[in-house]
Amino acid sequence: MIYRLVISTCLLASAALISFSASAASVNDEVALQMYTLRNVGSAEKQFAMAHEAGFKHVEIVGTHDLSAKQLASLLKKNDLTVTSAHVQLSALENDYAKTVSFNKSVGNNTLIVPWIEPKDRPDSSQSWIDFAKRLDALGAKLHRDGLQLAYHNHDFEMKKYAGETALDIILKHSSPDNLKLEMDAAWVSRGGQDPVRFLRAYPGRIYAIHAKDNASIGIRDDEMNFAPLGEGLLDWSGILPAAKGSGVQWFIIEHDKPKDAWSIITTSLRNLRAALEK
Repeated sequence: MIYRLVISTCLLASAALISFSASAASVNDEVALQMYTLRNVGSAEKQFAMAHEAGFKHVEIVGTHDLSAKQLASLLKKNDLTVTSAHVQLSALENDYAKTVSFNKSVGNNTLIVPWIEPKDRPDSSQSWIDFAKRLDALGAKLHRDGLQLAYHNHDFEMKKYAGETALDIILKHSSPDNLKLEMDAAWVSRGGQDPVRFLRAYPGRIYAIHAKDNASIGIRDDEMNFAPLGEGLLDWSGILPAAKGSGVQWFIIEHDKPKDAWSIITTSLRNLRAALEK
């Protein structure tokens, strides 16, 4: 009887361990690091080594990191990292299309994200945002034919309303879901006075990834643009993460725009994000 009890206990413990391992592995394949966060820690070699050492399996790259495709592919392989996506300026996509596509395919990336619009180039009316959306849509269709996906990354200025609609709503409503996805930066959405959960519920299947960082109050982390590690700021992740899951978000990408201590930021964010996703 005691023997059977011991065997049963061991089997239950083994099953629990297997379940925990599977859960941890699943979470690891939902989480990535935006390499912009590590831009000031040293050479590209040091940056990708830090991502690996912190426990990341996937990264979002920024442009070419001043490396050839062969050099970057080698660094990724050395650090056991795969690329989820790349931030690529719109000018590079439009003016150096073939070169940009070739580079990204060579490093195993198939998702290109327009990350920013310079202030002088930003649309300033409902119609100009519609025109911008159609511009992205046409580019996305071209990339789609070449086996790549286009996405757009927001800041706070797309939260401004034109004729009752935010610029981000205009972009999404005037482009095809096949041609353009959204990488939603929840912290910037909130800074623009909008609710990240509202976007997640309004556009199921459209939001490819979330940039997972938090906002701090004024007076806290002022020298870090008032950004905080996920879970240590003002955003309600207990509402955002379930809404993201329900909306079909594939990736939760840790980022910080101006970290004083990049190692502390990425390891704290990773620990908190893993815990939140495993609930």
